[in-house]
Amino acid sequence: MYCRPRPSQVMPAVVHPTKCCVTHSFQNIVVPHIHPTHHTHVNHINYENQHSYPQTQSNVNQVTQSNVNMGPRPGVAGACSPGMGPGYGGPGTGVAGASTGMGPKQGPSFSGR
Repeated sequence: MYCRPRPSQVMPAVVHPTKCCVTHSFQNIVVPHIHPTHHTHVNHINYENQHSYPQTQSNVNQVTQSNVNMGPRPGVAGACSPGMGPGYGGPGTGVAGASTGMGPKQGPSFSGR
């Protein structure tokens, strides 16, 4: 038996991504660039200002003193108490070496012979 060919079936088309082709064309254009040069000769003069700072020194001695009042104290050899006459030799606030009329190692307050 003889078979006739069957008609071809057509399937839906498969669309692939577009292939992009780029063609570059070049043209050479000459642009002249001029770079002029100028030389300036500069003569430098420098003034050097020299500063000096001479120093002198001196010494100062500073002395201070203080006076402290310690109140009444026991008698000082040869001192005279206010209100007491010479020869009593009691405690006083007089000046050391003031006259009491007694010589060294004399008086009622001395006990050391």
